[in-house]
Amino acid sequence: MAYSTLTIQDGVARLSLDRPEVHNAFDDSLIAELNAHLAELEKRAEAGDVRAVVLGSQGKSFSAGADLHWMKRMVDYDLDDNLADSRKLAELMHRLDTLPCPTLCRVQGAAFGGAVGLAACCDIVIATREAKFCLSEVKIGLSPAVISPYVQRALGPRQMRRYALTGEMMDADTALSLGLAHQVVESEALDSSVDAMLKALLAGSPQAQRATKALLAAVSESTEATATREQTCQVIARLRVSAEGQEGLTSFFEKRRPAWVQAPGSQP
Repeated sequence: MAYSTLTIQDGVARLSLDRPEVHNAFDDSLIAELNAHLAELEKRAEAGDVRAVVLGSQGKSFSAGADLHWMKRMVDYDLDDNLADSRKLAELMHRLDTLPCPTLCRVQGAAFGGAVGLAACCDIVIATREAKFCLSEVKIGLSPAVISPYVQRALGPRQMRRYALTGEMMDADTALSLGLAHQVVESEALDSSVDAMLKALLAGSPQAQRATKALLAAVSESTEATATREQTCQVIARLRVSAEGQEGLTSFFEKRRPAWVQAPGSQP
């Protein structure tokens, strides 16, 4: 049984969790599915077939976190089994975080536990006003360990300490104020807001977006200022002399759409 769906149309991939009967809780099967989908999307994004990815879900909740039946099975896992299981989840977070195209997370309802990590790994998060976020792991004797680098990057170390240690619920406005969400909208406006953001993303150069995303990841990890400055110079110089860079500059001065932006009503 498939627990997720992937559709690609006009350069936009929509990856959806499809277990509404259990609030899209994820287990080892869903994690394996998502890793396979993301591996395909990585290749298609590099080839230019996929320009942006929307991660969403079906039903009332974005995701309730770990599936209860999966957690019950994990009680009997030994250390090696737990390590193997955790590494698959870590692979999922890394693949989503490093996907070479813009990613947008569509959040409605609850986003608990690992689902907060999914949101934090996406470039842009749009949530409904009813959305709730919670790092609930400590309440059952666990830790948001695998997702912690991504969530802490979004929240900052001080706020991460609070919410990871208390397991408090975070409403949508709080998530917005702390940087986990980028936009909060009414439920009926969620899809139109996602579409508006996609329109903005698709107006950008695919090559420049790939390069910018990779550069920002490197800059955030680098501790050596001179090397970072040189890398930023290398990236912009290469983009300026590239075919897409030249097309972008030429179209700007000629006051026309760049080649990567479709004219209204045209086919991809």
